[in-house]
Amino acid sequence: MSEQNQSRNSDGRDFPWQHVIGFILSIVLTLLSLWIAFKTSLSTGMIMAIIIGFAFLQAAVQLFMFMHVTESEDGRFQMWNMVHAFIAFVIIIVGSIWVMSFGMSYMNHM
Repeated sequence: MSEQNQSRNSDGRDFPWQHVIGFILSIVLTLLSLWIAFKTSLSTGMIMAIIIGFAFLQAAVQLFMFMHVTESEDGRFQMWNMVHAFIAFVIIIVGSIWVMSFGMSYMNHM
């Protein structure tokens, strides 16, 4: 009972703990990325891989903490939409890289 009282404002609305935690996690992930980029002596490829990993974690934090992906009645439908969007994203990025690399190899033969 006391926990319920602690999480409510004087207006009777719930305090947005989920948003606060998501905000703090986003800041921590950003600061970790900056620290790895500027203060470590790792190879450039390793730094990029770690930063991309942190970027995916931060995107997940944003989706689940701020956009409430799973809280609606059709949460499963939204998850499938995100999976399809991610597949389309990967196809577009990989296809663009493939087309650009093909163009560069074609330019080298001229």
